[in-house]
Amino acid sequence: MPVRQLPETVVNRIAAGEVVERPASVVKELVENALDAGATRIDVLTDGGGRRLIRVTDDGEGMMRADLELAVERHATSKLDADDLLAIKTLGFRGEALPSIGAVARLTIATRHKREPHAWTLTVDAGEKSAVKPAALSQGTMVEVRDLFYATPARLKFLKTDRSEAEAVREVVRRLAMSRPDVAFTLAGEERAPVTWGPSADNLARLGDVLGADFRANAFAVAAEREGVRVEGFAGLPTLSRANSLGQYLFVNGRPVRDKLLFGAVRAAYADYLPRDRHPVLALFVTVEAREVDVNVHPAKTEVRFRDGALVRGLIVRALKEALTRAGSRAATTGGGATIAAFRPAAIPRRGTYDWRRSPARPAGFAPSRGGAVLGFAEAAQAAFDVGEPSADAAIASFEPAADQIERPLGAARAQVHETYIVAQTRDGLVIVDQHAAHERIVYERLKAAIAASGVARQILLIPEIVELDEADAARLVARAGDLALFGLIIEDFGPGAVAVRETPSLLGEVDVRGLLRDLAEHMAEWDDELPLERRLLHVSATMACHGSVRAGRRLKPDEMNALLREMEAVPNSGQCNHGRPTYVELKLTDIERLFGRR
Repeated sequence: MPVRQLPETVVNRIAAGEVVERPASVVKELVENALDAGATRIDVLTDGGGRRLIRVTDDGEGMMRADLELAVERHATSKLDADDLLAIKTLGFRGEALPSIGAVARLTIATRHKREPHAWTLTVDAGEKSAVKPAALSQGTMVEVRDLFYATPARLKFLKTDRSEAEAVREVVRRLAMSRPDVAFTLAGEERAPVTWGPSADNLARLGDVLGADFRANAFAVAAEREGVRVEGFAGLPTLSRANSLGQYLFVNGRPVRDKLLFGAVRAAYADYLPRDRHPVLALFVTVEAREVDVNVHPAKTEVRFRDGALVRGLIVRALKEALTRAGSRAATTGGGATIAAFRPAAIPRRGTYDWRRSPARPAGFAPSRGGAVLGFAEAAQAAFDVGEPSADAAIASFEPAADQIERPLGAARAQVHETYIVAQTRDGLVIVDQHAAHERIVYERLKAAIAASGVARQILLIPEIVELDEADAARLVARAGDLALFGLIIEDFGPGAVAVRETPSLLGEVDVRGLLRDLAEHMAEWDDELPLERRLLHVSATMACHGSVRAGRRLKPDEMNALLREMEAVPNSGQCNHGRPTYVELKLTDIERLFGRR
C-alpha cells in the first residue's frame, strides 16, 4: 500500500484520541485555558456527565476576532512567546485542545476582548469550521461542547455511566480549584447539586472547602525550600488516612499531576506512621524553576520529569517528616466526632416491633429520650470500641484524680474501663486512651532512639528458645539475622524449619518470642529486594513494639496510668500508633453536654 498524506480531519481525530479521553479531559483543557486567560471566576455546567453538554464560562481577557479564528487550528497557541519548550509557565501550551475537541464534537466558542466593540463566535462541527460571526457576550469566553464523540461513535462505548463521568468531571474541577484559591469556581449539572467555591486568600480554607471539614481540622502545614525548589501545602494526620492514594493531591508549578516520584516520596515520609495498605490525605505544591522540570511528557500533561528528581524527592520527604514530628502528639478530631455520632437519636420502631411506651420491659441498651426518640449506639461507630462481652470483674476501676495533673494536656487518670481503655479528666473535658496503642508507639520511639544512639540493649536467654516455623519463613529470618541484630534480637539457624533465639531486646521485657518471630517472618514474606533497608527496619521496629507493649486486658494501677499519659505527652508521634490508628479520643465538655441536650 502506498504512503499517503492523511486528511486534516482524520489527523485531528487521531490527535483527539490522545487529548480527549473522556468528558473530564475536555473540562480540564477548557478550565486550564480559562485560568491561563486570567479568569477570576469560572463556571462549569455539564449534562449527561458531559456526554451531551459541557459549558465553561469565564471572565478572563477573551480573544480578538483574529485570535478566535486561529485558536481552533492545530498547534496554534498564545501560550508560548518563543519556541522554547523549557520555559513553559502556563497550564496549556500544545495548541491541540480546541481543534481536537472540535474534531469529535460540536464546539461553539463565544468570546469578547476588552478592545473589541462586541463579542465574536464560531463553531466547529466534527472538524468543519464555520465563519466568525458577531455575538452578544460580556468580557470573557464561553465554550460549549455538545454531543461529545458523536463524530467517533466507537469512542462512546468506552464511556462509563453518566454518574461516573460526572464524578470524574468533579474531580478535575476539585483539583484545579485547589491549585487556585484566588479564583471562584462553580460546578453544576443534572447529576449533582451546584457547588460553589468562592475566592479565598487562605489556601487551607480552600482546601477545607474542597476536601471537607475533617481535613481542615486534622491538617498541618508543610513548608521547606532548598536549592531553588520549594514545597508547601497541608497534610493530614496519620489517623486521617484512606485505603487508596486518591486523597493525595500534588501540584507542580500550579499544575495538577499524578507523578510516581512524588507519590513515592509521600509514601516514604509516612512509612513510619502508616501501614502499607493505608494512605495519607494531603495537598502539596512544588514550585521549581520552569527549566528544571519538563511538562512536555504526555499530551494529558499529568506527568512531569524533574532535572534533579533526587533533590525534589528528598525535599518532600524531609518537609513531611519534620511537619509530622511537630504534629505527632495530635490525634485526629474525627475520633471524637465518631463518638458523638454513636449516640445519635434513632427513630421510634414501627408498629409490630418493640414500643417502649407500651411495654414495661425494654431491650438492653434502649433508653427513652425527649420527643419520642431513642438514644442508641450507631453500629459503625460502636465497632471501633468492640472489646467483646464485658466480664464481671473488668467493668470499671475508678479512683480519685491527681489534682496537679488535671492541667496537663492529657489530664489525670480517673478510671480503667474493661482493662483496655484509660479514662482521664482534663480541665475542659475528658480523654479516652487505648493503652495498648499508646504504649506501642512509646516502645517504638524508644527502639528508634536506642538504635540511633548506641544500639538496643540485649538480654541473654539462659536457655535458647527454639522456634519451629515453615522452612521458607525460617530461611527468611536467618537471611535477615544481621538486620535483626540491630534491634537486639539474636537468632541463628537450628536446622530445617527451626530458629534458635539466644538474645532478645531488654526494652521489650518478657515477650512472646514465638509470636514475634512468626509476625516478623510474615512481614519479610512481603518484602522484595527493592524495598529500602530503612523501610525494612521500620517494619521490624513496629512489629517488636507491638509485642513489647502493654496488652489490652491488663489491669493498671493509677500511677501506671498517669505515667503512661505523661510519656505520651513527651514522646513524639504519640497521637497515633504504628498502624495509623488514634491512640486517644478527646471529648470536650461542650461535646458531652450536647449528648444530654444541654446545648
